[in-house]
Formats: sequence, structure tokens, C-alpha cells
Amino acid sequence: MSFAPSPSPLVPLPLGTDAPPTCEVPHFAPVRVRGGHRQLRRFVRHRGRALALGLAVTAAAVVAAGPRGDDGARGHPAAEPVHEHRAVETVSAPVRIADGATVRLLRPGDRVDVIAAEESGLGGDARVVARGARVTKVPEPLDGVPEGGALVVLSVPRSTAARLAGASATARLAVTLC
Repeated sequence: MSFAPSPSPLVPLPLGTDAPPTCEVPHFAPVRVRGGHRQLRRFVRHRGRALALGLAVTAAAVVAAGPRGDDGARGHPAAEPVHEHRAVETVSAPVRIADGATVRLLRPGDRVDVIAAEESGLGGDARVVARGARVTKVPEPLDGVPEGGALVVLSVPRSTAARLAGASATARLAVTLC
């Protein structure tokens, strides 16, 4: 008696044995999509609108994914505040201001504009030499110094410090609080 091996559910059959037999594919006309040419032309004609819409959606996604306020802040809180690195190097520039009483109103951290007033035969010309300069120090006035103004130390970019030094040699300097 001979026993034929029975297919076992645990033993897989060789690949391709369970596929139906091959047959010839009948000949048919190519499949064509109607109206596709018009849609392509419309897209090409209005691609600027499509680009603008895509940019608007991208901008909205960037804003939505950006950092949030204190109530919905993302990420880990910073242990120390992050300070921006400035490309412009700032220097301390001592400047003598003509009106000593005005200097006594200043405190470190104040922002001031420095104005140079030049006297000429036709009248006075005034120009702003430094904008938004930060006051770093207001030295105490020395006793016995004639009323020739007062000194203040400003933190300004190096190029502005050079303009301040040049203006103080030829003009009287004044400050306005920002």
C-alpha cells in the first residue's frame, strides 16, 4: 500500500504551485483619460496661484508649529536666558556732555541719542551722532572742576565711538533720552 503525502497546514507549498495556469491576454485598445489635457493646460496657466496657495499653507504650518507663549510653551525651559551674539562689537566710549545737569538725570541702562551742535558764522547746525546708545556708567562729578559739562560712558559700536570722538573735538554734545 502506498501513501501519498497529504498537504500539511504547517508545511508551505512551493511558490507558484497555487497560481492558476497562464493564459493569453486579449488585445485591447489603449486606455485614454478624457479631459486630462485641458486640466494640465489650466494648471500650467494658473501655476502662480497654485504656488501662492502652497506658500500660504506652508507659512501657516510654520506659524502653527512655532514656539508658543507661556501657557503653551514647547520644549524644555532654558536654565539661563539665551543671549544673542551681535555681529557688531560694542565698545565703551567716554563722552563729555555740555550740560552737566542733564547728565545727572541719567542712570546706567538708559538709552540716549547724542546730538552734536556746531556753531558757525551762519548759525548753529545740529546732527545726531549716535542713536540708542546705552549708558553704562555716570561718573561722579569732580569737585573744583569748572562748569564744563559732565562725563558719561556709553556702550556703542566701534564706528559710532569714532564719530563721537570726532564730534566732541569740534562741537558741543547733548543727549536726549529715548
